[in-house]
Amino acid sequence: MDPGPLIRLTIADCGAKVLQSAVQLDVFTALAAGPKDAAELAGAAGLHPRLAADFLDALAGLGLLIREDGRYRNSPLSDAYLVQGRDTYLGGFVDLTNETLYGTWGRLTEALRTGEPQHLDPDKGGFVGDRHADPEKMKRFLKGLDAFSDRMGAELAEAVDWSGYRSFVDLGGARGNLAAVLVDRHPHLDATCYDLPRTGPIFDEHISRLGRTGRVRFVGGDFFTDPIPQADVIVLGHILHGFDADQSRRLLRRVYQAVRPGGSVLIYDRMIDDARSNADRLLSSLHMRLVSRDGGEYRVADCRAWVAAAGFTDGGDRPLLGTHTLVIGSRPGGAQ
Repeated sequence: MDPGPLIRLTIADCGAKVLQSAVQLDVFTALAAGPKDAAELAGAAGLHPRLAADFLDALAGLGLLIREDGRYRNSPLSDAYLVQGRDTYLGGFVDLTNETLYGTWGRLTEALRTGEPQHLDPDKGGFVGDRHADPEKMKRFLKGLDAFSDRMGAELAEAVDWSGYRSFVDLGGARGNLAAVLVDRHPHLDATCYDLPRTGPIFDEHISRLGRTGRVRFVGGDFFTDPIPQADVIVLGHILHGFDADQSRRLLRRVYQAVRPGGSVLIYDRMIDDARSNADRLLSSLHMRLVSRDGGEYRVADCRAWVAAAGFTDGGDRPLLGTHTLVIGSRPGGAQ
């Protein structure tokens, strides 16, 4: 039996680190204007000649660069998502994973033995998601998710018929990026971003930079204890995976009261397939369990059962972005 698959899995983090270093060194932006030879690219990215050739050829081997006649250019994938300044830039997310994943996953064995979450900085309580105490680090975290939320917002804008709705609330909407995309695609919508009060200044700064001040409003509060603003649609993206089943059911009961009759709840996460066979989804769930006491991804069937138990009519599920699942529930009554 060939042990190759096992060896490749064992060193999979090496390829990830090559990508992350290339983003940090801005290799792909350096090639945005056109191809460069090895010396030119090494100079532009500040690469030491001892490692440059292997590093650049490894990027080519990974499909991130294309090498032709001794010159390098971006692959279509890198050109689309790894050139700074473009709306589709995902480098912030690459930086985010580089900063957050290795510290926690390096303590996976300890977590498996103790069941305890492994924070990034255990001496200071660590942080989960955008709950970081440092506003600048919160900004870095949220910036890392912006390109993702741009894509999710664009897909959500097409996956749902918004013509019968007049308002929506993005629950846990952070600095309003997804809400801004939705109102761009559907200008008739009244948009609210609901998040913890300390997120307000970051929201104001970001929405102003996007030129959407007045188009998306911010309401601060805790959605377990404070009133949730009423709307035709409430969106819960990457929310329920932070809580256990009892907390999720409790939150969805509160959401039901906030959705107007005839309205809907939209839930998306990297939900686990009902057969629990998708390794990427299960790794995402394991990550949530590593960094939080109650979090973890959940099966699609579980989410649909929670939605129905809250009082919604089950509207089924569908894939989003190829990596996520959208579950829809409708509140009976009223007219859309």
